[in-house]
Amino acid sequence: MELIVMDKPFDIHIVEATSAHVDEMLALIKELAAYERSSEEVTISAEDLLRDGFGNPPSFYALLAKVNGVTVGMAFWYFTYSTWKGKELYLEDLVVKKDWRGKGIGRKLFEELMKRAFEHKVKRMRWQVLHWNTPAIGFYKQYQTFLSDQWLNCMLSDNDIRKWVEK
Repeated sequence: MELIVMDKPFDIHIVEATSAHVDEMLALIKELAAYERSSEEVTISAEDLLRDGFGNPPSFYALLAKVNGVTVGMAFWYFTYSTWKGKELYLEDLVVKKDWRGKGIGRKLFEELMKRAFEHKVKRMRWQVLHWNTPAIGFYKQYQTFLSDQWLNCMLSDNDIRKWVEK
């Protein structure tokens, strides 16, 4: 895909993340957390990403968008399983660096991820979007995305789990 930015063409290349990319991945995770007003919530380290994403079996996968060898975006995903549907692809994060948003990078990452979902014969792709993130909601609606207003997010932190187990 070739785009024109400031009268200069550039190519977007989508590549599989490798262990050599963990620092770039962590920087994108932190940028997304800042955008989502939750920087203090990021406790993951490069070592965590290295261990969890590039061990056997990997806990996650990532696609990186690169322009002139520089990482400008990421789709971070993993497989889940629904007892009602079967294999699913869960998109944990789709992030594009601030200065690169609106230039087709998110679209290229998302569409490549849909190809992966198709190749892996998943029954559905799922993800979350914050209710106030209207640019992201608009982006996803272009793909006839179903937005549920009936399911609530549930979560236990590691501290919550530890407290319960140690009772």
